[in-house]
Amino acid sequence: MAEVRFKRVAGNADLPLPAYATEGAAGMDLRAFLPGGPVLFAHGDLQLIPTGFCVELPPGTEMQIRPRSGLALKHGLILPNSPGTVDADYRGEVMVGLMYLGREGFTIRHGDRIAQAVIADIRRLPVVEAETLSATTRGAGGFGSTGLD
Repeated sequence: MAEVRFKRVAGNADLPLPAYATEGAAGMDLRAFLPGGPVLFAHGDLQLIPTGFCVELPPGTEMQIRPRSGLALKHGLILPNSPGTVDADYRGEVMVGLMYLGREGFTIRHGDRIAQAVIADIRRLPVVEAETLSATTRGAGGFGSTGLD
């Protein structure tokens, strides 16, 4: 059985392991590791928040870092590179880039749930240079070319 292994960074003795909040949850909660105190966000701020854990993923997987819907919708805290990717060969601390779009300021405290991590299978395919590509009905239309309906 494959497993995801987490290692605590120095000083992280109190945060729980990333975990699934419910039986049907696709993502496990990641928490802010802020032993030095809270981080304050003003409108437009972008900050990198540590989680207090390094990770070892099974080969052929990635960890996608996604926003927590409540933080995004209720408070305006988003992940600008969502989903972020943690590769299977990365062994450093998992960090979460957060951007604040709200108006009145927002504070992240040590232990707050700030993002969710989804473990996903990946495919690595051969890369081939081609002179032509197959034709489709859509063709080169992009960025809204198929309309809103």
